[in-house]
Amino acid sequence: MAQHFLLSAQARTLSLKAIYKAGEQAAYETFCKLRWQDTGGKAVCPRCGCTETYTISTRRKFKCKACHHQFSVTSGTIFASRKLDFTDILGAIAIFVNAVKGVSALQLARDLDVQYKTAWVMAHKLREAMAKDVHTGEILQGEVEMDGAYFGGKIRPANAKKNRKDRRLAKHQTGKRRVVVAMRERRGRTLPFVELSEARGVELAKQHIDRMAIVSADEASHWDMLHAGWQVERVNHSEAYSDHGKHTNWVESFFSRLRRMVSGQHHHVSPQYLYQYANHAAWCEDNRRNSNGANAVSLLENALASPVSRTWKGYWQRAAV
Repeated sequence: MAQHFLLSAQARTLSLKAIYKAGEQAAYETFCKLRWQDTGGKAVCPRCGCTETYTISTRRKFKCKACHHQFSVTSGTIFASRKLDFTDILGAIAIFVNAVKGVSALQLARDLDVQYKTAWVMAHKLREAMAKDVHTGEILQGEVEMDGAYFGGKIRPANAKKNRKDRRLAKHQTGKRRVVVAMRERRGRTLPFVELSEARGVELAKQHIDRMAIVSADEASHWDMLHAGWQVERVNHSEAYSDHGKHTNWVESFFSRLRRMVSGQHHHVSPQYLYQYANHAAWCEDNRRNSNGANAVSLLENALASPVSRTWKGYWQRAAV
């Protein structure tokens, strides 16, 4: 019997042992090569684009000969103003891509021996970098599946039966419940969005699905409007999960990963940042057949190509004000 790819040696091309054994200098050179690929790792001024620079080796910084701006390999990127060593950042990326159903910030903090706050912000910065591969602006084509899944807003019942409320009523809801609406090409990309209602998926479909695509959805009544713009295949899940080739199994696979990520690793996800976890699960789902080394390089390239995060840079300092 053929061996599954994830069990093969080809799936394991990066390890924490290799990162820390290579040392800080090797990690720093990796950052330089991936930040400035067009010049072979030679520094390029982020302010004026000049390739003529001085090297300040004692501080691992550069000085532009044209505008005299001093910068580092992480200046102007999502890792700007970093405090961690380069080996620790690479180690965090390796842990992140290896944990295909997510990793909690507390576990990441223990693995890297850093504060919880540091690990939490680092994880969210990496999720922000992942979103560059998820939300590319490309229109979904071919066979596209659509569905929604609700997360958060759980109401714990009172201990005594006489004190329990009907949790189905809107007046007893917490207001924190959100739905992740996902569109997924069969054997292709996954595109998730966080909304208040699953019915919002119809408007999202108009923006992100090609009109020549074949859309698959379940029996929910709000998907009836899809018939006005696409060829639609419906499956009634109360009767069957797959009906002669009509199914939503691919998008359900994404939701399965996201549910395990939320309930098994993070236990609680704020509705404010649910979109981050949805993008993370989509990235893991779409890149599940790549080696962990290729995924780590791709994630680091995205992070170095991303601008300074206005959401996560100085997050805890702002939260303390």
